[in-house]
Amino acid sequence: MKTLFVSYRVTDLDRSLAFYTALGYVQLGQVEPGDGTRLVILKFPGEPAASLELVHRPAGGRVDVGSGFDHLAIQVEALPAALERLTAAGLEPEPVQYPGGPDGPQTSWLTDPDGYRIELVQWPAGHADGITEADFA
Repeated sequence: MKTLFVSYRVTDLDRSLAFYTALGYVQLGQVEPGDGTRLVILKFPGEPAASLELVHRPAGGRVDVGSGFDHLAIQVEALPAALERLTAAGLEPEPVQYPGGPDGPQTSWLTDPDGYRIELVQWPAGHADGITEADFA
């Protein structure tokens, strides 16, 4: 088994699409199952398949993220360059943090239009893509 994608319900699809395309996602396609509902499928250019689905159900009203969801983590190659690009695109990334100390990953946070939190992560040189068993050894 493997995870296929994450799906977020969004209040304003156009606003959310603008945010996620500014972040770097590209649209693969969309489905309109009826009742005004639209599902938009996204991925990053280097990904082989979809990684995010935005679900807009107008009849459901405004999205309330609540307290159960924590965040989505996205790997970036060069965090300073990514933050500069995102700021130029009108997004508001938070300052760089070093949660594992100066030799660990660099992170920054964004919040999307519905309040979903996104962690941008740059791994130190030589670190595998993503968190692996080696990180807990």
